[in-house]
Amino acid sequence: MPFPIQAQLRKRLRTNTDLAIAGLIVGIILMIIIPMPPQALDVLLSVSITLGLVILLITMFTTEPLQFSVFPALLLVTTLYRLALNISSTRLILGQAYAGKVIDAFGHVVVGGNYIVGFIVFIIITVIQFVVITSGAGRVAEVAARFTLDAMPGKQMSIDAEFNAGLISEPEAREKRRRLQREADFFGAMDGASKFVRGDAIAGVIITLVNIIGGLAIGVLQKGMPVAEAVQTYTVLTIGDGLVAQVPAVLISTAAGILVTRATSDANFGTELSRQFTAFPKILYLVAGILFLLALIPAMPHFVLFLLAAGTGLVAYQLSRARQRSEFSRQEALVKQQMQEKSKQPENVTTYFQVDPLQIEIGYNLIPLTDESQGGDLLGRLAAVRRQCALELGIYVRPIRIRDNLGLPPNGYVFKLRGEQSASGELLTGYYLAMDPTGEARDVPGIPTREPTFGLPAWWVPAGEKERLERSGLTVVDLSTVLVTHLTEFIKANAHVLLGRQEVKELLEAVKEKDPAVVEELTPDLLSLGEIQKVLQNLLKEGIPLRDLVTIGEALADGARMSKDPDFLTEHVRAALARTISRLYLSPQNKLEVITLHPKLEQLIVDSLQQTQLGTYPVLEPGLARKILEKIKAAAEKMIQRTGKAVILCSPRVRLPLKRFTERSLPGLGILSLNEIVPNIEVEVVGTVNEQT
Repeated sequence: MPFPIQAQLRKRLRTNTDLAIAGLIVGIILMIIIPMPPQALDVLLSVSITLGLVILLITMFTTEPLQFSVFPALLLVTTLYRLALNISSTRLILGQAYAGKVIDAFGHVVVGGNYIVGFIVFIIITVIQFVVITSGAGRVAEVAARFTLDAMPGKQMSIDAEFNAGLISEPEAREKRRRLQREADFFGAMDGASKFVRGDAIAGVIITLVNIIGGLAIGVLQKGMPVAEAVQTYTVLTIGDGLVAQVPAVLISTAAGILVTRATSDANFGTELSRQFTAFPKILYLVAGILFLLALIPAMPHFVLFLLAAGTGLVAYQLSRARQRSEFSRQEALVKQQMQEKSKQPENVTTYFQVDPLQIEIGYNLIPLTDESQGGDLLGRLAAVRRQCALELGIYVRPIRIRDNLGLPPNGYVFKLRGEQSASGELLTGYYLAMDPTGEARDVPGIPTREPTFGLPAWWVPAGEKERLERSGLTVVDLSTVLVTHLTEFIKANAHVLLGRQEVKELLEAVKEKDPAVVEELTPDLLSLGEIQKVLQNLLKEGIPLRDLVTIGEALADGARMSKDPDFLTEHVRAALARTISRLYLSPQNKLEVITLHPKLEQLIVDSLQQTQLGTYPVLEPGLARKILEKIKAAAEKMIQRTGKAVILCSPRVRLPLKRFTERSLPGLGILSLNEIVPNIEVEVVGTVNEQT
C-alpha cells in the first residue's frame, strides 16, 4: 500500500510544482521575521551549500545557456535565501552567542578558532567574489546582451529567408524566432541578475561588521563578558557565519560566470575542457621539458619537479599514441564507409569516356623523377613546357597527367595522345645521356643508345664522367631534360591534335578581353567554333604559331565573306601572317633560301588537282608521283645539308595540294607560296625541281 501512496504524492507534487515553489519563497520571507532554533538553521545552511553545488554542476553539464534559462530568477531567490539565513544567524549569534553546529564548525575548525585568520579569509573570499567573478560575469553578460540585441534583426531576416525559400517549415521558423527572443531575454536578465550577486557580497560584509560590533556591545555591556572573551566569541561566530554564507555565494557566482562565458557548443563543459586541453600533445612535451630544466636549478624542489616532468611527458606520449590510433581508426572507417557506399551505388560509367588530351606513363624506376623529396624536378619542368608552348605556339596545353604503369619496362615511358600511345622512350636511371652535336663518331665510355627525340646516336654515361665529357665537347643532359625535350617536340608535332573546341573557345575569350570587336565580328555570325578550329589546326599542323590571334581573327572575318572553305580560309590567313611565316625560315644571314618548282611541273600539278570531301589533292600516275617525290626529296636533302632546313617556294594555288602530296614522305618540308613572302626579304633560289624523269 505505501507504494501507491508515494506515487500519488509524487504525482501531486509534479502537478502542483508552482504552488510548492511559491510556498518556498514565502517561507524564505518568513525566515526573516520568525526566529528559528539552531538545529533548523543547521539544516537550512546545509541546504544552501547543497543548492550552490547543484547549480554549479548544472552549469558545467549544460551545452548552451538556454538550457538553464531559469538561472537569473534562481539567482535572485538564492540571494534572498542566503540573506534570510544571515538574518536568522545574526539573531542567534547576538541573542544566544550560539548559532548551531555548522557555523561553529566553520568558526573553529575551518579557520582554527583564530578570528583574525578567519576575518582575513572572509575578506579574501568576498573580494574574489565581488571584484573578480561577479564583475567579470556582469561585463560578459552585458556585452552578450548588447551583441545579441544588435544581431537580432539580421537573424530574424535569415529565418524569414529560410522560410521563404522552403528550407524550414512554419513551426520551425516560429520556434527559431522564439528561441532567438529567449536568448536575448536571457542575456539581458543575466546582465541585471549579476547585480544581485554584487549586492549580496556588499551585504555580507556589512552584516559581518554589524555582527562583530553588535556582539561586542551585547557581550560586554549586557552579559558582562570580558572584552577579550567577547571578541573571541562573537568574532569567531560572525566569521563562521560569513564563511557559511560566502561558500554557496561563491559557488553560485562561479556558476553564473561559467554560464555566460560559454558559447553554444555540442558538449558540456567537462567534455569540452578535456577535449580541448588534450588536443595539443606537443605543448605537454614542451611543458615537461621546462619542468625538467626547472628541476635542475639547485634551489628548486627537485623530486616534485622531476615527478611532474615525468608525469606530463607520459601524458603527452599517451595522448600522441591515442591520437595516432584514433586517426588510423578514423581513416579506416572512412575507407570502409566509402567502399560500402560505392558498392551500394550504381557504377558511374561516365568516367570511362573522359580521356586526357595528353598523358605520360612511366615505369616504376622513373617515379623518383616526380618526387621533389628525392630531387625530382619533372613536375615543375612540365609547367615550364606548358609555358613554352604558350609562348612559341600560342596554344593552351592542359595540365599533363603523369601516372606510373607497372606494365611498362622499369625504365620506360610513353606519351598518350587522346588515350592512345603515340610515342615512347627509355631512360636509364643513375646515368646521363651524352650526345655529340658534331655528329662525329667517337669512342665514348658508355652504353650506346639512341636519343628518343630525334633518334640521334647517344650514350648513357655515369655521373662521374659528366664534367669530363662536357669539356671534350659533348652535350650531357640529365633524365628529366631528355624526357622534357622529347615531350616538347612531341607537343609541337601534335599541337593540331591537342587543339580542341574548348581550347579554341578559351583562346577566343582571351582575345575578347582586349580586342572584343574581332571576336564579336567573327563568331558566331560568320564562322562557327568548329570552322575556326579547323583553320587553326591547319596552321599548327605546318608549324605556324597562333600568337597573333588578332591578325588571324581579322583575316578569317575578311575571308569568310568570300568563302567558308577551310582550305581557302587557311591560305587567306597564311597570307596575312606573311611576316611571321617568313621569319620562321630565314637563314642567319636574313635570307630566305628556297627550292622552286619548274613552271611545267607546277602546271602538271595544277592540271591533276581534284576536289574531294577532304580538300583538294593532286591525282598523279603512281610512277610519276613516286619520281617527283624522289626528286623533291633529293633537292631537300641537299638543302638541309647546306642550310639545315628545306623550303619550297611555289604559287598559291599549288602550295596546299603540294603540301598534302609530300607531308607523308617529307613531314618536315616547308612549303611557302609567293603570297607569304614579305617584300623586303631577300629570296635566294638554291635548287629547282623539274618534271623531267
